[in-house]
Amino acid sequence: MRQTGLMYLLVIVLAGFSQGYIRGGLIVSDDAVATSLNISGEEGLFRLGLVFDLLAFLLDAIISIWLFKLFQAYGQTLALTAMVLRLLAHPAIGSLNLLNHYLALQTALAPDFLAGFDGPQLQSMSLLFMEAHRIGYLIAGVFFGLHCLLLGLLLYRSSLPGWLGLLMMLAGIGYEMESLGNFLAPGNEIWLAALVGVMAILGEVTLTGYLLKKGFFTSTLKADESN
Repeated sequence: MRQTGLMYLLVIVLAGFSQGYIRGGLIVSDDAVATSLNISGEEGLFRLGLVFDLLAFLLDAIISIWLFKLFQAYGQTLALTAMVLRLLAHPAIGSLNLLNHYLALQTALAPDFLAGFDGPQLQSMSLLFMEAHRIGYLIAGVFFGLHCLLLGLLLYRSSLPGWLGLLMMLAGIGYEMESLGNFLAPGNEIWLAALVGVMAILGEVTLTGYLLKKGFFTSTLKADESN
């Protein structure tokens, strides 16, 4: 189904721009003052990042259901489990985690109702909320990584090329390594992020490109778009 590929592409663009360009460009992990000033100085851009993430998570909820319908013939319980894990990862955990994004903005702007806190305290709180957001992303990654592993198995079982499934399973391993690695072995964030970036490109971006190019209409795998 090319619609699935198109929606997947939109998710990658929206979430990638929000996480990579907006937060990646504004957040200074060891400098609360710089982070707070960056956020307050680019308020519109920071708000746009929240909206982009929210749209991406909404699209991801739809993708979760569509993937289930497409692959349930290759293991209904497996496809259902994969769908639930994806729904939990970003539409649920990811959406709630955006509260941390919003609170980081509020503390950076220092509104009147936070007058009980001084400037340095608010700046530290802003960075703290962004750190909480990063941790929330990693928690969601545990669920999403397992989803990718199961989706990879479903892809491998289907009539689609088996290497698509193997690449998706690699992406799942990458997400699990990044999330669990950050919790169990702090200090390795940079290379773990680079690792999951490469694996996600191999798995998710490759699948997206395949769906856009080929569609999902084959003799053994069809989707009733009227539903």
